[in-house]
Amino acid sequence: MIDIKIIRENPGLVKDNLKKKFQNNKLSLVDEIKKNDSDWREVKQELDRLRHEKNNLSEEINKAKKNNDIKKVKDLINKAQYIPKKILDLEEQEKKLELDINSSLLQIPNLISKKTPIAKDESQNKIIKKVGKIPKFKFPIKNHVELLEKLNLVDFDASARVSGNGFYYLKGNLALLNQALIRFAIDFMRKKKYTYIEAPLMLNEKSIYASMDKKAIEDSVYSILGNDLHLIGTSEQSLLAMHANQTIPENELPRKYFSYSICFRKEIGSHGINEKGLWRTHQFNKIEQFVFCKPEQSEKLYEELLSNSEGILKGLKLPYRISEMCSGALADWKYRSADLEVYRPTTKDYGEVMSLSNCTDYQTRKLNIKYYDKKGNKILLHTLNNTALATSRIMVLLIENYQQKDGSIKIPAILQKYMNGLKKL
Repeated sequence: MIDIKIIRENPGLVKDNLKKKFQNNKLSLVDEIKKNDSDWREVKQELDRLRHEKNNLSEEINKAKKNNDIKKVKDLINKAQYIPKKILDLEEQEKKLELDINSSLLQIPNLISKKTPIAKDESQNKIIKKVGKIPKFKFPIKNHVELLEKLNLVDFDASARVSGNGFYYLKGNLALLNQALIRFAIDFMRKKKYTYIEAPLMLNEKSIYASMDKKAIEDSVYSILGNDLHLIGTSEQSLLAMHANQTIPENELPRKYFSYSICFRKEIGSHGINEKGLWRTHQFNKIEQFVFCKPEQSEKLYEELLSNSEGILKGLKLPYRISEMCSGALADWKYRSADLEVYRPTTKDYGEVMSLSNCTDYQTRKLNIKYYDKKGNKILLHTLNNTALATSRIMVLLIENYQQKDGSIKIPAILQKYMNGLKKL
């Protein structure tokens, strides 16, 4: 959530930000938060005064008892007896106001970057870079499902019977290619001096809700019936929660992590989940990058995370472009975001394979993750994340871009050592 101080001191800035994100329906929330915050501070001030008065009266009663001044004791007790009830009432008011403020704050999006294009939907995202040559084929091309089924390397029918749409069986050398991509990405990120983490695949409600807004989590995450546990949709969620309520020494920053995990997503509202294949699935393998850093480091690290993902795509020799997310398409918890999209010859369009985000201190405020500066002050950290590689989508792109006339699929040179020298599927 954003810092309430911004609403106290500059509510106009927050309203302008809402307008840029085309969320005018939330403008009244800013005034509501400001009023509730003012009321909360008044209640708190009165509570502090009453508690101080109660303590002073207790001291005076004790002195009067020592002096055996019975009349004064009675007078002081009569004076003090209304205070506990008043304190209790005010504490209830304070708690209700705090809940109302926090509930409203969770609906206010992060302030967006000056570099974010102002536009209503993702069709207006800004293309900032294109890399690589679009492949040209001298034969009728096939999609990845046709190619893989012909090679007997997948079984989508069996997975549909046992699990439903959005799942798959990978077979033989395709399953090995999946592992080769994981090993390639792990080795790539280790060379970048990021720390490898294997994180929990299930998180409790508080931890998993910290990464995104509640609606986004409910639409994407599977919950374990009868338990306060939820299957992660990305290891970003586990990596963020790892330092909840911790204060990290400044000399240990930035902390750069990457993590391999299986990910699980409902994909509610995604019609593509009903399409046969690997492009949109309920279960997939992903290597995620994640950084905790000081506020002044986050934009430089944004570029570093972007460079890492570009390095992976260049290593695989896939044609890609970078798309800066516009304000209307930017998720509420993000300050800035970009998609890396790879060309698919079967659709003659680019498809998103990596998503880069700078979330500033929006996530860490929920989980109280800070660092000590040189003066000993505690300051909220910034968080950033980016996909290093999601194997299922990358396999789709490799298969469709590297297909041969005879129906075989070339394996990029950089992956061949992970495939025991195998050069094609």
